[in-house]
Amino acid sequence: MTSRACPCGLPQPYDACCGRFHAGSVSAPTAELLMRSRYTAFVKGNGGYLLRTWHPRTRPEGLDLDPRMKWTGLEILDTTDGSAFHTTGTVTFRASYRGGSLHERSRFERVDGAWVYVDGDFLD
Repeated sequence: MTSRACPCGLPQPYDACCGRFHAGSVSAPTAELLMRSRYTAFVKGNGGYLLRTWHPRTRPEGLDLDPRMKWTGLEILDTTDGSAFHTTGTVTFRASYRGGSLHERSRFERVDGAWVYVDGDFLD
């Protein structure tokens, strides 16, 4: 039996990649890995993880994810800061879906030692 590659684009199987963040056994150590895990949460319809990893200052009350939305790929275009040695970081990415793509520069901060999504600017 073979494991499927993680939707985030890294070569590991889901359970060894973003699945461990979704399960809550460990937090994403960088802003980029948090971005990848959030993309994967959109692919899998995991709204709970998206809300847990959203900054409390900008987090919505809830999410209404469209189950018909089919995400098809993630491309990381640029990162600034966002490592274990930073308190903020940005990740610029393109997330493709059937019929189009989303190009965004996302901002991340650490809250109580864990990376969280703050907000982003749409590009294009």
